[in-house]
Amino acid sequence: MCGIIGYTGPNDACPVLLSGLSQLEYRGYDSDGLAVRDQEGGIRILKKTGKVAGLEALCAAAPPWGTCGIGHTRWATHGGVTDENAHPHTYGRVTLIHNGIIENYHDLIERFDLQNLVSETDSEVAAAVFDHFYAQKKDPYEAIQHGVAQLTGSFAFCILFSDIPEKIFAIRNVSPMVASFTPEGSYIASDLTALIRYTDRYFIVPEYHILTMSPREIRIQDLHGHRREPEWLTVTWTVESAQKGGYPHFMLKEIHEEPEALRRTISPRITDGLPDFSGDGVHDDIFRGCQKISIIACGTAMHAGMVAKTMIEPMMRIPVTVSIASEFRYEEPLVDESTLVIVISQSGETIDTLEALRLARRCHARTLAVVNVKGSTIARECDNVIYTHAGPEIAVASSKAYSVQLAALYLIGCKLGLVNAKLSVREARAFIRHLQEAIPAVEKVLENAGVIKKAAEETLLTATDAFYIGRGLDYTLAIEGALKIKEISYIHSEAYAAGELKHGTIALITEGVPVVAFSTQHRVMSKTLSNIREVKARGARVILLSRRRDITDAEVFDELIELPDLDDMFMVFPVAAVQQLLAYYTSAGRGLDVDKPRNLAKSVTVE
Repeated sequence: MCGIIGYTGPNDACPVLLSGLSQLEYRGYDSDGLAVRDQEGGIRILKKTGKVAGLEALCAAAPPWGTCGIGHTRWATHGGVTDENAHPHTYGRVTLIHNGIIENYHDLIERFDLQNLVSETDSEVAAAVFDHFYAQKKDPYEAIQHGVAQLTGSFAFCILFSDIPEKIFAIRNVSPMVASFTPEGSYIASDLTALIRYTDRYFIVPEYHILTMSPREIRIQDLHGHRREPEWLTVTWTVESAQKGGYPHFMLKEIHEEPEALRRTISPRITDGLPDFSGDGVHDDIFRGCQKISIIACGTAMHAGMVAKTMIEPMMRIPVTVSIASEFRYEEPLVDESTLVIVISQSGETIDTLEALRLARRCHARTLAVVNVKGSTIARECDNVIYTHAGPEIAVASSKAYSVQLAALYLIGCKLGLVNAKLSVREARAFIRHLQEAIPAVEKVLENAGVIKKAAEETLLTATDAFYIGRGLDYTLAIEGALKIKEISYIHSEAYAAGELKHGTIALITEGVPVVAFSTQHRVMSKTLSNIREVKARGARVILLSRRRDITDAEVFDELIELPDLDDMFMVFPVAAVQQLLAYYTSAGRGLDVDKPRNLAKSVTVE
């Protein structure tokens, strides 16, 4: 959850590091720092709490000139947010930056009798362990080899040794890193967004392999000294797609990118009006004859899974479970070779989801990943993978990534029904046609964003609490809507199945409290409207999301957000865009940092 950048080459390292940190700030922003090897051969470190802009000012006052350096933006895990705890950390001859958690750091302090630590971090402990072995072995490879053998946990390290000029050493376990070599030098980062301005070719740093980066090459070797060639990949998006493009915030830009992201995800997977994953290398056999489906994810991705359960289970007539990845890992899951396990992760690096996938594979389940990042760890370790084509998503709160996850899951649902004879060819073609109709429906929502902004400003802007209610598919969307507004607007918000109101929840409804109500499912619409009347009777201020033709009583809402007319099952797509815009306009209207909400980071790579 921290950002890492490293460069060694013929150019001034500081601008490269600062640029990379600015691109990576969504991964962590409690504190920032860099280390540059100066012209005299020493290592100069600048670091401070706060955002990258503060570090830029520090560097502008006294520029650290050198051609080799490492930089870090931190999301605090071990130790508070202080200058001392900011990275890089130096111990003896070792200076390093770290993403991950060293679980046995306290044991290491005692085992190596570490007396001179100046921070509260596990990262400085790791630096001390590497320094201990470097003093013994006098060799960086042996120091790293012996050092990582002592560590329990996840890590991605970039390491400078004080007496080895021009070189950066790197190693990782779980925590992601990508690297590239160009005529302008060697680059490494925790995320492609930091490298895309320099190159469109990169490789994933293999786990437990030592990278040696110099201005002339990158060498990879395993812990036994065997050389390995990088597996080169090509970036499929441009540097412009990782910029705001005239929008005030990344989140608003990414919401407006949803229609095109949906087209990129859906269109290549339709042949003759039917779902087709042959281009992904995913064969029908994985879907055939499964007796149970287990969907595993975290946060917003898990909410996409809840939508999929509500869509797939009635069609397939088999159990579909949705598990929080961090809980699945510590259960005794009922999965076997007849279970299709679907894991969902935007980054493909979510640590709990990755470990849950590994557990499912040990249980011999069929596994299918829905991820956005090509070559990510989950994508590589899963039996099958379907890439969503959202492009880079910079805002911490997921928007377009959620929508394309839904699209991929709907395609999977249709394929399951078709392969297992639960849908006829005619029914499957109708399903796909409805899915394609969802794209212009999302575009229509975006064209009417002013109505959504008005509802947010008049009902949510000054709220301290808010409630989201719905039934069936609407309830699964309410859960995601409540998460969106709480994570970027800091409004306490909860989602409830509308039928549960009388079982205690309605005690929380007081005069003027906002209730965002979803009413798109005809089978339960009359019941939902009755629940809305109940909260209105107790003074709630209601924002209603529904089709105009379905509402005959203007007394059930204070603000109506009209939705495009789609088949009930596919209303999730325009509703998703509406609730994202509601959260966005509320957060922006409150003057908050929409793209970087407090205490959150984009990719959760630590437990």
